[in-house]
Amino acid sequence: MTDPRRRVPRTDALLAAPELHSALTHLGRTAVKGVVHAAQERARRGEIAPGEVLAEVGRTLPQTASSLQAVINATGVVVHTNLGRAPLSAAAVDAVVAAAGYTDVEFDLASGSRARRGRGVREALMAAVPEAGDVHVVNNNAAALALAAVTLAGGREIVISRGELVAIGDGFRLPELMESTGARLREVGTTNRTTLDDYLSAVGRDTAFVLKVHPSNFVVTGFVQSVGVAALSALDVPVVVDVGSGLLRRDSVLPEEPDVQSALRAGAALVTASGDKLLGGPQAGLIFGEAGMVRQLARHPLARALRTDKLTLAALEATVRGPRPPVVQALHAEPAGLRARAQRMAAQLSGVDARIVASTAMVGGGGAPDVVLPSVALSLPERYGAALRAGTPPVVGRVMDGRCLLDLRTIDLHQDDQVVDAMRTAS
Repeated sequence: MTDPRRRVPRTDALLAAPELHSALTHLGRTAVKGVVHAAQERARRGEIAPGEVLAEVGRTLPQTASSLQAVINATGVVVHTNLGRAPLSAAAVDAVVAAAGYTDVEFDLASGSRARRGRGVREALMAAVPEAGDVHVVNNNAAALALAAVTLAGGREIVISRGELVAIGDGFRLPELMESTGARLREVGTTNRTTLDDYLSAVGRDTAFVLKVHPSNFVVTGFVQSVGVAALSALDVPVVVDVGSGLLRRDSVLPEEPDVQSALRAGAALVTASGDKLLGGPQAGLIFGEAGMVRQLARHPLARALRTDKLTLAALEATVRGPRPPVVQALHAEPAGLRARAQRMAAQLSGVDARIVASTAMVGGGGAPDVVLPSVALSLPERYGAALRAGTPPVVGRVMDGRCLLDLRTIDLHQDDQVVDAMRTAS
């Protein structure tokens, strides 16, 4: 009897099949070949018949040549770091597509000469925060702090409260980041209490600036005291404020979250923030502040290494100028509207144990850890958690108390039908 493994179609024959012509053009030979090999292995193991290999390839071809998969965030965490933080708005996606080819990123079409890079996003951010004398954009907020330290404090001291020596994402610690630039940290106060006198006793001729960091991923309660930006600005040194989460102006939903505008009005010389958190845009580090100081940072040689690419610039400008991005929409969604959506979705599910329950969503992304967002979720049996993550597209919920919850606050309105289809498939 012929070994069935010998009947598995050859790689070159499969790649020459007319059914794969479009995929080869769209995804490239390497990506398609990998899928072909996986299907052939399944046939050799007897999991599929040799005659099903081509169909298996067609079913398992990725949407793009990248290994990253688009997922539906049903966790209730609005800015979910593990899921890529802020989803871009439609306006930002369109801007990225338009900038994907040749573009006038450093070219003046009118004069035919070189132009300033990032001028459009600079103008947009200046208009959004008119208190800023100038704006500079780098590739993330940690880079913004590092650029400030290396430019202003190389070999000098940065004064900071012990209660603000935070650890940032993936185990990176702020003190180690700042000291790597050649600056020295002068810690003042204690973990829970720092007074203005603590700063006054530490500031001297060797002080480059006072750094005020928002400890956005934790809250200290009880016997606590800290010093605000306005009081620090009365000291005879610049104050650099890291507001962290990227809020440009105060937001009623997040009354305690620091924002760029307020920090500048209180007298900060520089304010840094993230672009991919509460602002709702791409990953970027935003630097606002005194014009001369911002220009000093922008001219430093390290600024070139921290430069953002054209796609980030396009997405960031569209986020600032365009309609409310998904993050802002999710933060301001009304529970009544979420419940109405959940009811419409549940009504389409026959034979699925889907219950509508009250839920609590979170801001996420290291922002506003004490803010609870009342929400609504579809509650399913626990087994749906893994089944939905394995679907196309994957739906990521959260499992608690033996149930899988799909929180409507982080599901885009236009994704409701996809989620319903995913639940039907997983049932």
